[in-house]
Amino acid sequence: MASSPTPHPSVNSFYEEEEEEEEEDSERPERTSDGEPLLGNDQTTTGLPLAARQSPRDAYCLVYLSFFLMGIGSLLPWNLFITAKHYWLYKLSNHTAGHEARSDLIDYFESYLSIASTIPSVLCLILNYLLVNRVSPRMRILSSLGVILLLFVLTTVLVKVDVSEHQREFFAGTLATVGIVSGASNLFTGSVFGISGLFPMRISQALISGQAMGGTLTAVAAILDLALTEEVTASALVYFLTADVFIVICIVTYLLLPRLAYARHYMSLAKCSGRCPPSVGTPGAPASSSSVSVPPLLPILRKVWVLGLSVFYVFSVSIMVFPALSSGIQSVDKDSGSPWTNTYFVPLSSFLLYQTADFCGRQVTAWLQVPGPTSRALPALVLCRTLLLPLFMFCNYQPRDHLHTVLFDNDLYPIAFNCLLGLSNGYLGTLPMIYGPKVVPRELSEATGVVMSFFLTLGLAVGSAFSAVIVHGI
Repeated sequence: MASSPTPHPSVNSFYEEEEEEEEEDSERPERTSDGEPLLGNDQTTTGLPLAARQSPRDAYCLVYLSFFLMGIGSLLPWNLFITAKHYWLYKLSNHTAGHEARSDLIDYFESYLSIASTIPSVLCLILNYLLVNRVSPRMRILSSLGVILLLFVLTTVLVKVDVSEHQREFFAGTLATVGIVSGASNLFTGSVFGISGLFPMRISQALISGQAMGGTLTAVAAILDLALTEEVTASALVYFLTADVFIVICIVTYLLLPRLAYARHYMSLAKCSGRCPPSVGTPGAPASSSSVSVPPLLPILRKVWVLGLSVFYVFSVSIMVFPALSSGIQSVDKDSGSPWTNTYFVPLSSFLLYQTADFCGRQVTAWLQVPGPTSRALPALVLCRTLLLPLFMFCNYQPRDHLHTVLFDNDLYPIAFNCLLGLSNGYLGTLPMIYGPKVVPRELSEATGVVMSFFLTLGLAVGSAFSAVIVHGI
């Protein structure tokens, strides 16, 4: 093992300068006014072997694109799964007699779907944290992707199977599939985000931007399906086959990642520090005590609790509004008979606009990273997003049983509010996520990535519960 690097307040103590500046000036960290390193993830290379100190370029941005594709693949299958709403309702209705009679299962499907996806997500993120130093990222990532692929192939096959005589069994099987896929997706996402913590912040940003692109592609697919396809099973088959393809792309991309010099460099850097995860250590080398124990949670929380709560609150507010509240806002000219006001207003103004703005907000963080991780302005801006709730509530949401006043009675208002919701979610949600693994020692980067993912998932769970309260209160 290489000799220990020169001691620093944190082995991850550098705010990375991206690309060429980072590679040329890696020994000159940016510091706060009190002289402390601003971020803690990129240690100085002084004392490391020359091979580890000379960072190669990310040729053709292949590593960036790899994490971007894995970001798309981490959420696109799940988004396509829940986008096929009409397919699930079709399967759970009695359509064999030439007409569709409603089933009791339909009325509870979406509620059970939310519960079945949320609980396994939280449990799998806890499990992922416990396994960070016990099971290699390679094993966790490939096993989770294998499970997701198997279940999606099974779901694809069932599209053409008549289950009208076994609806309750199909209902139970679908919920079980949802739970397992959701848990495995979070295991995959948490593990990949943890690995990205070993790289410059641009790599974590690529992963998060890829997730937003997955949502955008889903919204586009839903609009195209609405415009071009009339057969329910045909559109569902396209959805699920697309998900199958992207899962395979994720598997191939991850397997090819170690072949890229840029990726090998940062894995070697972790190894030279003597604090690498098992997957990037020397094969056959004895495991250190840190590689077989559960990562210490309290030191991580002391560093990232403000960032974690920021992530929690950003996504709580977003899920309170989108999609339950925002998709219920109708055009004020709905009675005009125009396709824009009747058919395409909600898909375009709510889903596509929000997802596109969210992607743009996340992408901006590749070039602009303010406020910093220790700035009080970051949590202050996060809290300001609370004002979005009344803005959406006083748009033309229908039906209205309790709150009858509509203050924003023009279609431009929900369009502007959705842009603001998506941009702020993308930007303020991404900053603390990429900061988190950088304010802790390098050996805790992967575990911190899992912790930050836990805050995100917990925020979605809490926000989902409150969204139902808000909708029923309007």
